[in-house]
Amino acid sequence: MILVTGANGQLGRCFRQLAENHPQWTFLAEGSDTLNISDNAAVEAYFSENKPRWVVNCAAYTAVDKAESEPDKAELINVTGVEYLARACARHGAGLIHFSTDYVYNGNQGTAFRETDPVAPAGVYARTKLAGEKAALQLLPGAIIIRTSWVYAREGNNFVNTMLRLGRELGRVRVVSDQIGTPTYAPDLAAAVLEIISQVENGRKKPEEVAGTWNYSNEGVASWYDFAHAIFETAGIQAVAEPIESSEYPTPAKRPPFSVLNKSRIREQFGLHIPHWRDSLKACLLPEAHI
Repeated sequence: MILVTGANGQLGRCFRQLAENHPQWTFLAEGSDTLNISDNAAVEAYFSENKPRWVVNCAAYTAVDKAESEPDKAELINVTGVEYLARACARHGAGLIHFSTDYVYNGNQGTAFRETDPVAPAGVYARTKLAGEKAALQLLPGAIIIRTSWVYAREGNNFVNTMLRLGRELGRVRVVSDQIGTPTYAPDLAAAVLEIISQVENGRKKPEEVAGTWNYSNEGVASWYDFAHAIFETAGIQAVAEPIESSEYPTPAKRPPFSVLNKSRIREQFGLHIPHWRDSLKACLLPEAHI
């Protein structure tokens, strides 16, 4: 039995959609309205009644800029809620997969970040995500932390859908070109997680082999400007992406100038095929093409 928290978000919905491909498992999909992870009593009661074998925590406070003025709310979900889930998993013998972010790295090196590279989160969102990681691993050493970046899906509030809307409405969009990273298509991430669970369940991997921190994004490198240009091109929208510097688009929270993730460890350990971000963008925007 796999419990998916935050099941109404874009990543959580992907797990719900992939559930039909895994009839061997029962999926429990809970949004914040049915399971508030920041309510310890509710978490414990849920575990006692349903006894999940795995928990995939998609619940998160992800409003990066808003977090600067709402630190308590960000901490409640990104740290306290994770603590409650990790404790419940430890008490009930469940596995935990928790998602973190590229924002925890220092953002200033010029090579793709490995899981062992130093962390130096800037801003409330990044600090709470790193604190959530630490809490999960401290309370449940067997927890699996997956750091990812620039997540989007066909549905939801994300960069792809924002660009599609602005491109159609305005015809010209100013996009920062000096922030470099890699987009992550949520269905690819969800499929990778289910493959990890599968390998543990069928005995190909021992729980202690999968514990710890892993990086996952799609392959390739892009700036937000590159990404926007590719969105317009792939969707066939006659719009122009105009490159600008981050200084021309100030935000309350600082974004890392470089946050490309090295995926060699997760790719090699689990034998994953990780699609290039352009191919996954086509799969998102042109599903009929079966990319």
